[in-house]
Amino acid sequence: MERRDVLRIGGLTLAATLAGCVDDSPSSDTATDPESDSDDMASELDLREANVVGVEFEERDEGYRFDVTLHHDDDGEDGYANWWQVETLDGTQLGRRVLTHPHSRQPFTRWDIIEIPDSVTCVVVRGHDQTHEYGGRAVVVNLDSGAQNAISQGSERQTVSESDCP
Repeated sequence: MERRDVLRIGGLTLAATLAGCVDDSPSSDTATDPESDSDDMASELDLREANVVGVEFEERDEGYRFDVTLHHDDDGEDGYANWWQVETLDGTQLGRRVLTHPHSRQPFTRWDIIEIPDSVTCVVVRGHDQTHEYGGRAVVVNLDSGAQNAISQGSERQTVSESDCP
């Protein structure tokens, strides 16, 4: 089976009709973290930063649809999570989903279609916020296997090692 034919799920189940900025955050009993359950999620993350806590993707004719779940304390500061992006391991941006306002329900999920070259197997999904910029957790995604690896991205965007690709 080719990767173009398979839906990869990375931690949560979403309705197929997510659109724009409709309140589509998962219910509280849905696990959104591939490495821990949702009860432990907030205690393990610095919620002042935009943390990627779930990634789903599906390859389509026009590119990959990425459903990205962020967890960030948008109500706790003047700044909010203002975008997430998909990039290659060396940091080349492939696409970005801009978020234009705070989201009071946490975590929250938004989607976008991103073109990924056939030669790219692993991508990095990063969150960003107005106050701290980068920081928190990013997720490295293997587009062939669907495997995911959560990493701490640090306050400055850095390239990701090939060894971080699951």
